[in-house]
Amino acid sequence: MLTSTLNNIWQQVATGIFDPLLTVLVFLLMLSLLVFVHELGHLWAGLRMGIKVEEFGIGFPPRALVLFERNGIKYTLNWLPLGGFVRFAGMDGEKDAVYGAGSLAAAPPWRKIPVMLAGPLMNFALAVVIFTILFATVGVPIPTGRIQISTVYPNTPAAAAGFQAGDELIQLDDQTMLDENTVREIGQRRLGIPITAVVLREGAEVTLTVVPGPWTAPDGREFSAGLGFSYSMQVSRQALNPIAAIGAGLTHSVELTGRMIMMLADLPAAIAGLFSPTPPPAGEPLGPVGIARATGEVIRQSDGFIAFWSLTAVLSLNLFILNLLPIPALDGSHILFALIEWVRGKKLPPEKEALVHAFGFMALMGLMALLTVNDVINAVQGTPIFGR
Repeated sequence: MLTSTLNNIWQQVATGIFDPLLTVLVFLLMLSLLVFVHELGHLWAGLRMGIKVEEFGIGFPPRALVLFERNGIKYTLNWLPLGGFVRFAGMDGEKDAVYGAGSLAAAPPWRKIPVMLAGPLMNFALAVVIFTILFATVGVPIPTGRIQISTVYPNTPAAAAGFQAGDELIQLDDQTMLDENTVREIGQRRLGIPITAVVLREGAEVTLTVVPGPWTAPDGREFSAGLGFSYSMQVSRQALNPIAAIGAGLTHSVELTGRMIMMLADLPAAIAGLFSPTPPPAGEPLGPVGIARATGEVIRQSDGFIAFWSLTAVLSLNLFILNLLPIPALDGSHILFALIEWVRGKKLPPEKEALVHAFGFMALMGLMALLTVNDVINAVQGTPIFGR
């Protein structure tokens, strides 16, 4: 009952006349929450480790006003509503003499590392909290073995067979318990061979014959085998008691993190595909525009309220993993430099470390610009983020 009510309210708002504006506002809300929680972790750990903090900002500069000042820390409100930041003394590698013994630059590695770890760990904790609340209120998703077809692409095996948007696929090649991998595997294994599909259409079962084969998506992506429709898995939900929900939320977060780490092996190829003249494969990395479009797609789903918070939790786990990678300018790089300092027994030259982080930041901005261009192209071509 609660799930249905929330989704009905969400759908009425999400499909209203302010739909584009709502997408932007919801995206900014999600991004702000993820960044704010991350920086709050850095702040808490920094204070616990005795690191001097100069400012904790809500939003990004330029500064709008100083809300208050406590224990030498300025708590500020900034004009760009995109999360928050923590400014530690010595954060940019300035010489210790400028800030004294309480600065981040002067802190020993055993103090620096927890401060850098706290931000990503807060993102992981946020995902656990979101999943826990979802599991305790709307329930744990349990696959029903049925698939809802959302779009049937033209000039594809599915279109030729008579599939329609809104059909519920309940049987394919005599298999009744279907999931995403099953549909993909059948499409590849039965390439060129007629197979039977049973769909539920307006309450009645309809039997179709489809021949899996190559097809081309509207954006130009070519698939060597498949059916040619986008779809979503149908699930039922079973609410858990609060204690069980905590365990399920933690377990689900760990499992998702493991899958994401395994997918990192495909990331270089996905990025390289952005430079290729041929369309990149599905599952390409997304920039801010792509994530905003993904947000817009999920809030328009029938279970948009649940889907939005699930997406927020998944992105929070992505930030947890990304920030722990030893990429210059990210937390993982700061941790790596602290570990090197710990092993060497002496500090690295601050100016050299700052130079590495500066080059890393420029590289990240370049990649972000590339992803943004790719996202815009996909948006112009009408490529769905979650299309299959």
